[in-house]
Amino acid sequence: MSLLALPDSTTLTLSLRASALVFEDPKSMELLARIQLVAPSELNVLIVGETGTGKELVARHIHELSSRRNGPFLAVNCGALSATLIESELFGHEKGAFTGALTAKRGWFEAASGGTLFLDEIGDLPHAMQVKLLRVLQEREVVRVGSHTPVPIDVRLVAATNVKLEDAVLAGRFREDLYYRLNVAALHLPPLRQRFGDIMPLARHFLSFYGQRLGCQETGLSPAAERALLAHSWPGNIRELKNVIHHALLVARNRTITPAELNLSCLPIRDGQPPLDSSAEELDRMLDALCQEGAPDLHARVEQALLRAAYRHCHHNQLATARLLGLSRHVVRARLIHYGLLSRDERNPPNGAVKPPASSPRHAGVPAGSGVIAPLPEWAPMKVAISENGQDDWWGF
Repeated sequence: MSLLALPDSTTLTLSLRASALVFEDPKSMELLARIQLVAPSELNVLIVGETGTGKELVARHIHELSSRRNGPFLAVNCGALSATLIESELFGHEKGAFTGALTAKRGWFEAASGGTLFLDEIGDLPHAMQVKLLRVLQEREVVRVGSHTPVPIDVRLVAATNVKLEDAVLAGRFREDLYYRLNVAALHLPPLRQRFGDIMPLARHFLSFYGQRLGCQETGLSPAAERALLAHSWPGNIRELKNVIHHALLVARNRTITPAELNLSCLPIRDGQPPLDSSAEELDRMLDALCQEGAPDLHARVEQALLRAAYRHCHHNQLATARLLGLSRHVVRARLIHYGLLSRDERNPPNGAVKPPASSPRHAGVPAGSGVIAPLPEWAPMKVAISENGQDDWWGF
């Protein structure tokens, strides 16, 4: 297992970050191999990943594996910089350049000369600053605020973002030319919920780390707690796992952490992603197991189980079930009857109510099964009988 952790002496305060990252899951091992190929070069690197996945740790590792390892590594969170002072922070300023500029000051680019500058949340840069950053990357020099003299720099840039810059480019929020300048070597850092093999190694690392600080090194996780950690969606990624373990060590009793002491969050996954990628993988494993068993009528068994679950989830509403499954209501009703999931009372219309025949003048010109009902003339008497739960709509004339 490969472990990356922030040094205890770090004083950086401008970047919110995960404090540890392990490479044990196959996806993590693949990422580590790519990092080792990219790091020795002088290429700009773009790290893409959700907040709390350890993007700064990856940037530090790139720096340590490069020829610039003896130079400075500086990390800046672009979203934390003041909009009025961001140019001065990045490129520096001369004395008297603006009110309060009592002395000349180097910017982050000059301070990182000979080393690596890590710009986190690069997608938050204002548009005007994107233009100036592009020129700095092209010319390899900066011009301080209040000066006309360019200052040469020798910096390797590693940028990170938690948004898709391609979407930002299409929306006009991010310059396309800057995107191509940054996206020379891209590293995609998967969220923790997609790296199951890293969850327990990270949990054990945080147990050891905080256990030593709190004097409870012998505290461990119960089997049920381990299952809860593996089943959680981790919307906060590694940072959330660290906080969960820290809290659990504070409240744990009898030197064993139980699921009730984990204090797992209920926040949904951002950007419309499914709450648990693990659910799809678990379904794949279950289907693989059924195939290996060679169970008879496998398709019918799976279809019946899915239909039963969807019908129950929709509170026995046929129309809602059809929408959930992406089928027509007639198909869902036929399947429910075939598998005996529809009661006898639900199969038949209420007394005195009948479905209109396909040749009814009320449906003239309307294709059968289209779900469209033609307007009725004012003289046409009609009565509608609807069951109490709204799942059947029978027409009576």
